[in-house]
Amino acid sequence: MSTLLWVILPYVVIVVLVGGLVWRYRYDRFGWTTRSSELYESRLLRIGSPLFHFGLIFVILGHVLGLLIPESWTRALGVTDTAYHAVALVVGGIAGFCTLAGLAILLYRRRTTRAIFRATTRNDKLMFVVLVAALVAGLAATVLSTVDHSTDYRQSVSPWFRSVYLLQPDAAAMEQASWPFKLHALIGMALFALFPFTRLVHAFSAPIGYLFRPYLVYRSRTARR
Repeated sequence: MSTLLWVILPYVVIVVLVGGLVWRYRYDRFGWTTRSSELYESRLLRIGSPLFHFGLIFVILGHVLGLLIPESWTRALGVTDTAYHAVALVVGGIAGFCTLAGLAILLYRRRTTRAIFRATTRNDKLMFVVLVAALVAGLAATVLSTVDHSTDYRQSVSPWFRSVYLLQPDAAAMEQASWPFKLHALIGMALFALFPFTRLVHAFSAPIGYLFRPYLVYRSRTARR
């Protein structure tokens, strides 16, 4: 089971993620969108969307720093374990709460606005459930790790994560992690597997073409006579 979860499953998820994105781009380009619903309702959107997106940016940055930067590097910079965990709890807790609060507002908006709810696909409904579970599990793991330092994820989850991308998966490292981190990792992998088949694909879109396209002239500055 350990080999299945922490050695085989990560690569299956990576294949599904990359393959799904390629398939979606080739055969569903017109569906590669967030399906904007601002025309139906904008008041809650103006509140929930910034909370969710800005909170998510800090959540992602926290994951990148926590998973990719070894513990020895932060200690070499003079950052003590106490200071590290304090920052992780405060910043990570605030970012996670803002993300979860913003998502709650957006889900309430989607459920109570009939036109938006009817446009929500089954894949997106499943994605929302997994996304909420990932956020809740992440917040719980962050809080529990500050209480019990014996289950520091930098000594278990982080080495395992880096070993996967070095093609030398270390299942033994992940076995040392506490169950909240294991649960968070499994839910996270499920979310990445769903990624290509939901509205989350817009995260890989960037309006680069807008930087180079010619101006669109709607009205000439000189009056015609």
